[in-house]
Amino acid sequence: MRRAVWVALLLLVSCVRNPVTGKRQLTLVSEAQEIELGQQAKAEIAQSIGLYPDERLQAYVAGIGQQLATHSERPKLPWSFQVLDDASVNAFALPGGPIFVTRGILTHLSSESELAGVLGHEIGHVTAKHSVNQMTKAQLAGLGLGLGMILSPELRQVGDLAQVAAQVLFLKYGRDDERQSDELGFKYALQQGYDVREIPQTFRTLGRVSEEAGGGRLPAWLSTHPDPGDRVIAALQRAAKVEPPQGQVRREEYLSALAGVVFGANPRQGFFVDNRFMHPDLKFQLTFPPQWKTQNAPAAVVAGSPSQDAAIQLTVAGKGSPEAAAQKFFTQEGLRAGEVSRGLVSGNPAVSGLFQAQTQQGVLEGLATFIAYNGIVYQILGLTPAGRLGNYGPLFRNTVASFEPLTDPAALNVQPARVELVKVPSEMTVEEFVAKYPSSVPAEQVVLINGLDRGQRIPAGATLKRVVGGELPRR
Repeated sequence: MRRAVWVALLLLVSCVRNPVTGKRQLTLVSEAQEIELGQQAKAEIAQSIGLYPDERLQAYVAGIGQQLATHSERPKLPWSFQVLDDASVNAFALPGGPIFVTRGILTHLSSESELAGVLGHEIGHVTAKHSVNQMTKAQLAGLGLGLGMILSPELRQVGDLAQVAAQVLFLKYGRDDERQSDELGFKYALQQGYDVREIPQTFRTLGRVSEEAGGGRLPAWLSTHPDPGDRVIAALQRAAKVEPPQGQVRREEYLSALAGVVFGANPRQGFFVDNRFMHPDLKFQLTFPPQWKTQNAPAAVVAGSPSQDAAIQLTVAGKGSPEAAAQKFFTQEGLRAGEVSRGLVSGNPAVSGLFQAQTQQGVLEGLATFIAYNGIVYQILGLTPAGRLGNYGPLFRNTVASFEPLTDPAALNVQPARVELVKVPSEMTVEEFVAKYPSSVPAEQVVLINGLDRGQRIPAGATLKRVVGGELPRR
């Protein structure tokens, strides 16, 4: 009974006024905690995924975002707007003000007004406290421990709240949240004088992109921003009510900022040719077992067996020695190490050993190897359920043995594809443009990144995007 009264009291004092709706709502996360969550997650994302290395583009996007945010319902938040070096077509907001867009989404937009609509949408998620509401609901699902985690300063200081933020970062917002953010983004863009008639085209393009494989390491737009069901129609209806129906488009300014931006996956960050992974900047290669499904993820290169009962993962363990990295790994709680040995892999110092680990899914067995190469220690981890190491052990060892320096000039010198601008000299159809100005991506993709439709006529003097370069070496 006492616990029920205490919980009821906590819920009573935790109702605050929503800055967008003006209504009081339950929240278990204060604004200070919200900001702390966002700042912690912001640093982790920037480190694990990486920011796009173009100060001019970063400043351009940040300037537009700050102008929108400072005229929102929460102007004093520590807003930030950054471009991630990722090919996926997405944008997302963190609690308390950090907002990220990928270079992938930038290459699929065609004007500053379209970008303002996207940034305004993400600002809306923050001003309306959508992430905070999700965290509150998640905590209410387990009141006992949840309230303690949210309200205890001691636990907050050791980062438990950051774990909560990470859990909700890429959860789908509800349709009501998406609809509200659409409306807020429209309002913010309109307030700053942008032509909001561009916003429906933005949603159309993002919907078309999400139907394709994005090639990025983050989820695509629709996987984190579900369509409320009438997004494009609602945007058209909102735009039709604006009088006079005009505003800034700033197409040329936007395209100028986009010129030369990397398009698609950047092979300088590592790429696969069949089952061989090559990293030109770090100058190494590793061959995974044939027929295994592979992925170059933000923090690791991973491969899964066809039967989905084994995995191999390549990560960076640090810059110390393989002995130190192995010591740290094999002394983890819940892990029992077998025989650990020192040796060489392609002439590089290495430490390798078998182990068993107790997990929530049961006991796993594996082989962990640490290789020092060019001042970096790499960890290659092979994992499989207990009892199957006899089957997969040889494959794990063969993968480790395949780690070697990358010396192929074609692989070392590979360059990414980039956006190039073309000013159309005379009126032509989309098909004529694609034929006259070839791209290194399929014609449908060229049509898509320019927000065009098949059969559409392009006026003389229009600036369009095409993609050049990016050829990978063949085996």
